[in-house]
Amino acid sequence: MKLTMHAITAHSPLELPYTGQQISAGFPSPAEDYLEPALDLNQELIKNPSSTFYGRVKGFSMKDAGVDNEDLLVIDKSLPYRNDALAVCFIDGEFTLKKIIREHNRLILMPANPDYQPIIVKEDAEFMIWGIVTYIIKKAY
Repeated sequence: MKLTMHAITAHSPLELPYTGQQISAGFPSPAEDYLEPALDLNQELIKNPSSTFYGRVKGFSMKDAGVDNEDLLVIDKSLPYRNDALAVCFIDGEFTLKKIIREHNRLILMPANPDYQPIIVKEDAEFMIWGIVTYIIKKAY
């Protein structure tokens, strides 16, 4: 799985009309004829603008974790890795998205698709946890 990285320009608001009602995924709720004040997607999705980036997914190695080809990721470089987080890793000159497992003093980058093999981070590898995925944005159609 490869990622294409993009810087975020969050200094100007990205305000969209917003219905203050929650949208039911069960039984319909009564319709409202008005919209609440605008919702700023930059404020909703980006907590640390100077350390947040977008990344476009290329590949299928994380499909069982809910990450599909062409999904857009919001990645925060200021967050520490926590167990079960989706981590954008930089290894030997390339970005990859994986979960990280520490096992017997070694790191393993785990795919979420049985068609892909885990990556064992070798001692001489150029490796860093580059950022943590905070949101996955998908196309609905």
